Amino acid sequence: MLRATKVRLYPTPEQAEYLNGQFGAVRFAYNKALYIKKHTYKRHGVSLNPRKDLKPLLAVAKKSRKYAWLKTYDAIALQQAVINLHTAFDNFFNPKLRAQFPTFKRKQGKQSSYHCVGVKVLEGAVKLPKLSPIKARIHREIEGEVKSITLSRTATGKYFAAILCDDGKDAREKPGVITHVTGCDMGLSHYLIESNGEKVNNPRHLINATRNLRRKQKSLSRKQKGSANRSKARLRLAAVHERIANARADFQHKLSRTMVDENQAIIVETLKSASMMKNHHLARAIGDAGWNSFLMKLEYKAAAAGVHLVKLDQWFASSKTCHCCGHKVPEMPLHKRIWSCAFCRVEHDRDINAALNIQSKGTRELQAAGLVVSAHGGQRKSVIKTVAA
Repeated sequence: MLRATKVRLYPTPEQAEYLNGQFGAVRFAYNKALYIKKHTYKRHGVSLNPRKDLKPLLAVAKKSRKYAWLKTYDAIALQQAVINLHTAFDNFFNPKLRAQFPTFKRKQGKQSSYHCVGVKVLEGAVKLPKLSPIKARIHREIEGEVKSITLSRTATGKYFAAILCDDGKDAREKPGVITHVTGCDMGLSHYLIESNGEKVNNPRHLINATRNLRRKQKSLSRKQKGSANRSKARLRLAAVHERIANARADFQHKLSRTMVDENQAIIVETLKSASMMKNHHLARAIGDAGWNSFLMKLEYKAAAAGVHLVKLDQWFASSKTCHCCGHKVPEMPLHKRIWSCAFCRVEHDRDINAALNIQSKGTRELQAAGLVVSAHGGQRKSVIKTVAA
């Protein structure tokens, strides 16, 4: 099974200079291939295939005087940049993905490069092509065969390596008899509500850092463009955004790990955050929650641990349906957190009712797939559960 481990790198000034040049060469290869493809189509109406038509041009470019400097850097990384462009166009033309048209990469954006030949993981260091070993903080044992290493540099100037390994093990087999199943409703008042009544507080990382961000942004806007002080202010602002992203990722990793360890089946909603963010009153809170990134972490952890993960259709009316009698109310405004069913007269907590409906529908789907599910649920008293961020 393939596993990736992200480690922090501490390059020397000479190594950092080479890595920055490597990122520039990768960015140049991507942008040049994109320019050639767009220009050829505009002038001649011919659509070039980046993988078949443009990747071979790298070898030709290295023999010329103008682009001989490309020979200094890893050839595989440059080829992968063109392959990434090919993938970007495939995603753009796939109607299911709704990806944007590929754009030119900027020097100020996040930088990365891919290496799969001549890479090694040493004791406290990482070996890359055409470089001496780079000091690294390897916080966990790297098991199995190293397949590739992807380097990246953040906006704050930190270097990381994502080490992809094949440990030779198969994913755990998913159980045929399920005794622990939970339904999860995602929200903003509480981040996650389980069908057993437990509620996980929403940490609101971005919203809680709004005042600090505002100070840093005002300081940046007052600096003269191109000055050293503006560069320092930009780094201070980027550091705040980095802390917010790290805190959010840490919270999501811990919560997803807890859920996978405690259940044999997890049922969740399929959320379309982009559509929900059209409500400008909630857009910032929805973006801050990062539901899709949480579900992505939950999905790969569940696959590795042999846990069933069921994603329900986004149009399933979990909040408007009574979990006791199945009656569906026509409207359910967001401000209405407690409501009573007109048929069975049971009073519901909106979020717990939604989680119970999600659990019930997911259980039926598991049973329809031939699995034996013994789900014990029902409405219970709400419990506020705190998860460390």
